[in-house]
Amino acid sequence: MAGGPAGSPPPVTDDIRELDAFLDTAYDAQERLTSGDLQRRAIAADLPATVLTRIDALPEGEYAQDEAAEALRALQF
Repeated sequence: MAGGPAGSPPPVTDDIRELDAFLDTAYDAQERLTSGDLQRRAIAADLPATVLTRIDALPEGEYAQDEAAEALRALQF
């Protein structure tokens, strides 16, 4: 079964691991960042196109790290 049992969270992909590592770095000494801040930092970090696409799709607003992680994981790609 590729996605695991029904009702289980989606499997952790390389993109999600990369996003988590990026967010750890981006939020170093920062409480909140805007979606624009995250986009600029992602470009500067030279992240893969699939990860950049996900970050670009993040709705406009200001996010704490856990909020950004949850919102990015919720995006369907």
